[in-house]
Amino acid sequence: MEPFNATIQHDLGLACLEAGNVSDAIAALQRAVASNPRYADAYFRLGIALEKLGDMSGAIVAYDRATQLRPSLTEAWFRAGALVYTLGHRDEAIGCFRRAGATGGQTSFGRLGRARALLTEGRNQEAEKVLRQTLALDPKNAMAHDLLGNLLSEFGHFDEARDCFERTVAIAPLLAGSYYELVRCRPVTSADDGLVQRMEAALATPGLDGAQRLRVHLAIGKAADDLGDYALAMQHFDAADTVRRITAPFDSAAFSMEIDRLIARCTPDWIARACELGSRDATPVLIMGMPRSGTTLVEQIISSHPEVGAGGELHYWNGRGAAWHGCGAAGTEAPFPAMAADYLGVLRAIAPAAARVTDKMPFNFLWAGPIHLAFPHATILHCRRAAVDTALSIHQTHFHPSLPFPTGGAELVAYFHCYRRLMGHWRSVLPADRFIEVDYEELTRAPEPVIRRIIAACGLAWHHACLLPQCNPRRVQTPSKWQARQPISRSSVGRWRHYEPWLGPLRALVDDGPESARVSPDNDEAKAACVTAPG
Repeated sequence: MEPFNATIQHDLGLACLEAGNVSDAIAALQRAVASNPRYADAYFRLGIALEKLGDMSGAIVAYDRATQLRPSLTEAWFRAGALVYTLGHRDEAIGCFRRAGATGGQTSFGRLGRARALLTEGRNQEAEKVLRQTLALDPKNAMAHDLLGNLLSEFGHFDEARDCFERTVAIAPLLAGSYYELVRCRPVTSADDGLVQRMEAALATPGLDGAQRLRVHLAIGKAADDLGDYALAMQHFDAADTVRRITAPFDSAAFSMEIDRLIARCTPDWIARACELGSRDATPVLIMGMPRSGTTLVEQIISSHPEVGAGGELHYWNGRGAAWHGCGAAGTEAPFPAMAADYLGVLRAIAPAAARVTDKMPFNFLWAGPIHLAFPHATILHCRRAAVDTALSIHQTHFHPSLPFPTGGAELVAYFHCYRRLMGHWRSVLPADRFIEVDYEELTRAPEPVIRRIIAACGLAWHHACLLPQCNPRRVQTPSKWQARQPISRSSVGRWRHYEPWLGPLRALVDDGPESARVSPDNDEAKAACVTAPG
């Protein structure tokens, strides 16, 4: 072996990558670029290896270097665009996808780059046209089938979307993770003959990477849940969590320390300066809480109002909030006017004429204090749901590994405790007419009075369409896309009882905290005691 021969190290890295030995591939490719810093292909394949390992930032750096050295590397532009989009950098993603489209011409990645750029810009009809043209020219383009399936399902066209996902996995078995989207197009029934068996077989696909494997486990769990086989379902949900822990470990102690530091910074006196430091604009409606706590439903309700634009899950505050938090005392005052102006620019690009624009990024719960400083007249809606039902739903859902977030076990229980501690602080320091709490159980039990209070809290006149969120035609990009098209129901209240024998550490959340009385859907006294959205 010649450790300083860049070509040999590149070829070794490529062989390791194809064999699924990602760590060895990274080591060899790093030796290749160390020996020859202008080796574009080695940087490109290093990016692929780092991406497989879950190192998104490292992969982006590698792709960036590859495209600097060889601007015609279409697939590197495309992969970089997909990663920066996941991290919330919309404009950078559009730029990368456009470069992929320009350099790729009529190649598969060129056409896919143009489609992804249009999708990211919200030009959905144009994107659909490009994808259908791509498939007319190249019917075996698995990624185009997958992108079209996702677009169709986001607009509620579930039958055709299922066909797209079926074609994706048939053409490209290494994209077996598409089963995750397939089973979320509707409940799986006994009529879906052989589906579970096909997904179980997919787990044995040679070369299937961790990200795809995780999604297949979740897909099998969802199908088993639909079929009432809760033991099998939990087996696969647990297996998915095990895969995620390998690629995205979570440091509960460090997170708890950051929550302590955030609470210490956001004092009542500092929050009281909001009117002095912040914008008077009331456009933003921020819908936050733990993931799977009803944020998609609340956004469907509010964005059914004709004066409201739906922003979906915007990454703005995750980036700006973390940057502000990292500045310490130096960032106490200066950034808020600039942050407010930039954020309004984001919202106005989504819905230029709307009186209100929603942002339903659940993790904005971390930044409720700074958000109020930037927008003291904005509406903050905190969605709450029984802890054990929320945690179980999180355990059953795919979250991108770039999100620092646990999906099971004692780490998720600890995260819940930190979340509740922080929300207790926001509850004590933020004005009650700006920080509105919405309980999922009460919303689903008596929708109209709660919905009327939500709409009033947003400063909007009542509109009957808000009672029919299932009729909202907007694009839904969250895992709840099928549920979002259904009438409000209580079918998800108390779901944890199906899984009681297999809860493991999550059992600690059954009787955890002051909201535990809401765990039982039949406890009318507890329901009556629920805090709902104030008027």
